[in-house]
Amino acid sequence: MTALDTLQRDLDMLERSGRRRDLVPVQGRDFASNDYLGLAGSTRLREAVAEALARGVPVGSGGSRLLRGNAPEHERLEDEAARFFGSEGAVFLGSGYCANALLFSTLPQRGDLIVHDELVHASAHEGIRLARADAVGFAHNDPQAAAEAIARWRQAGGRGTAWIAVESLYSMDGDRAPLADFADLAERTGAMLLVDEAHATGVFGRDGRGLAGGLDGAENVITLKTCGKALGCEGALLLGPAPMREFIVNRGRQFIFSTAPSPLMAAAVRESLRILRDEPWRRERLHALVGRAQAALAGLGLETSDSPIQRVVLGDDRKTMAAAAALQDRGFDVRGIRPPTVPVGTARLRISLTLNVTESDVDALVGALEEIL
Repeated sequence: MTALDTLQRDLDMLERSGRRRDLVPVQGRDFASNDYLGLAGSTRLREAVAEALARGVPVGSGGSRLLRGNAPEHERLEDEAARFFGSEGAVFLGSGYCANALLFSTLPQRGDLIVHDELVHASAHEGIRLARADAVGFAHNDPQAAAEAIARWRQAGGRGTAWIAVESLYSMDGDRAPLADFADLAERTGAMLLVDEAHATGVFGRDGRGLAGGLDGAENVITLKTCGKALGCEGALLLGPAPMREFIVNRGRQFIFSTAPSPLMAAAVRESLRILRDEPWRRERLHALVGRAQAALAGLGLETSDSPIQRVVLGDDRKTMAAAAALQDRGFDVRGIRPPTVPVGTARLRISLTLNVTESDVDALVGALEEIL
């Protein structure tokens, strides 16, 4: 059997189990993207990119940040982001996946312990796989379980630093972490708190600073703010104490050996941060859409969240994908989510609410759901 035969056998197995993935073209009303504030196609971002091009900002960086790829736009963005989020230092990276892989594989050291919520992003798990430190998961959104994991480690002789890893808003259920409890735990145990704000940045908090806005700037807190969701751009920002930034520049392999993100994208993200301050109506309208969807979905007997992420758990993989296809045929871009992205037996429709749809679109989607389910 050749290598390609082995790959094909695996693909055939995925097909038989109803878990083979295919790329689906963008079509229909947007209930699938993470462009929560509708910024990806906004006039202000287009104008910001055009203005940057006009003043000579290059499309490509041409190298890593430590070579010739450290453009003035990168520095400006990091300075503005640090001020906006209230942190000492910021690092701009090419994607949220890269940022999480870098964070976990670089900052925790040998002898430390990473204590992570069992539902953190796949990118966090990738970073943990590469990490020098040991790692242990704890039950979802359970600070007591995290505390017990740290206590067991100390009792067994652990002498390093504990790194508590959570998301402020979880991407598949739309539920929030009890951040105040985790911050208290970090303070009591001398731990570092790592908060992934991927789905909260731009949507919650003062000026869209996220659910961890009150923690930004603390010396034992590092936050990740992605730029490719509500900010409508690409990339991610790691924010925290100044030594964090300097250590990443000196030791972060994903930073050192990657071509720097586009300076043009850095200019676009700077404009996105200004939009968060200037246009609060976007968050207000989004939360109004969320409220409308909550009421309508609850009317069908479905569980809801107070975030733009709504789930309809169907359990069976094939049933889930058939329901997604039926909605797509009716003009609604809703995607089915299957294991391993979610636990076995919890395949679901993930409904994402964005400013790319209207109230009437939400009403029509719920009506189609009622027919299909």
